[in-house]
Amino acid sequence: MASVGFFARLANLWRGFLSIWISDQEKAHPEIAYENAINAMVEKYSGLKQATAGLIRRREEIGARFQTTQAELAQVTADLDTAVATNQDDLALVLIQKKQQLEKDVAGLKGDLDTAMKEADSAKSSILQVQGEIKKLKGEKDQMMARLRSAEAKLRIQEQLEGLSVEADVKALENVREHIQNVVAQANLNQELAGSDLDARLKALRSQTGDVTARSELERLKAARAAQQAQKKTL
Repeated sequence: MASVGFFARLANLWRGFLSIWISDQEKAHPEIAYENAINAMVEKYSGLKQATAGLIRRREEIGARFQTTQAELAQVTADLDTAVATNQDDLALVLIQKKQQLEKDVAGLKGDLDTAMKEADSAKSSILQVQGEIKKLKGEKDQMMARLRSAEAKLRIQEQLEGLSVEADVKALENVREHIQNVVAQANLNQELAGSDLDARLKALRSQTGDVTARSELERLKAARAAQQAQKKTL
């Protein structure tokens, strides 16, 4: 008995795991769940069609028997009138009994026919209802799958945007920006240094220019004095 209980619990556990696995698969592939539901309804629709066909065949059979019995009743009624009119009482008695039986048969068949017609109409309504449900489910599948694909695309975009700041490409771009700024700063520094060196050379040049001017003036004065002295000796 204990072993039976163990295997029963093991079977229940296995069914539970299988149910969870199927549920996970349906969530991962919802179109499969929709297809399974649609296929189940199509199978139900096929069964309803077969059952309805049987009801319609029964309705037609009862209808044919009803019409035949009605026609026979009409004929017996006419024969009975003729028998009464011709004073054939013995034949009239037989026809009366037959007429009564046919009237009962007609009444019974009328009830059976009404029931068969209602059952067939109800079955046809069920078929039309299942047809509508199949069409509705197919439309729901298309709509829901389109919404799912749209939501998945939005999630991918959001994930890309949220993870953008930590991606290697962005980090590399930040490094490039920093490198460019460093190069620009170095170029500016070199330019500033070059400008400072030029100013120093210009200042030195200007100081040399003063010395050269003074020396030129001195040479001019010496030359003028020498010329004056030479002129006096001539006189």
